[in-house]
Amino acid sequence: MDGLRGFTEAIESVFPNTITQLCIVHQIRNSLTYISYNDRKAVVADLKPIYTAITEDEALFALELFKEKWNAKYPLIAKSWTANWQRINPMFALPKEIRRAVYTTNVIESLNYSLRKITKTRAAFPTEEAAIKLLYLGLQNAAKKWTMPIQNWSLTMNQMAILFEGRMLIPVLNENSITQNI
Repeated sequence: MDGLRGFTEAIESVFPNTITQLCIVHQIRNSLTYISYNDRKAVVADLKPIYTAITEDEALFALELFKEKWNAKYPLIAKSWTANWQRINPMFALPKEIRRAVYTTNVIESLNYSLRKITKTRAAFPTEEAAIKLLYLGLQNAAKKWTMPIQNWSLTMNQMAILFEGRMLIPVLNENSITQNI
């Protein structure tokens, strides 16, 4: 999630098994809002050990080190990370293959922007089917722009299938599908 108030609660009320996590990119951008341009690189470098830590304990230790170094000058940064920790820490329960795919909402935001762009110019749709067709075509056009695949996507999908067993559609291979693909 990108921090929009009430959005996380709405998602969790409709999908109770959902794991929600705050977008790390948004958290970092929020951290940089009120700091000097000259300190940006150093602050970003000192934030990185927090969100790249292997375990939550390591991340909390890195956050304490960050506080020791920067709290005198920029107390709002550590305060923000601490206040949002319950929405940041779910990623530490995920395997590293999945973390890379879910640490930011930028891909989702880009897709939503593409779909809004094609629907906002229309006052109404003649039928629900017309709206669905337009969104389908919009998704097809957006997919053409996706040129940067997630590294090791097959490993990521494998980890997601294990972690979210019964919640993902996994194609089942059988003899016929194997010989048809050869």
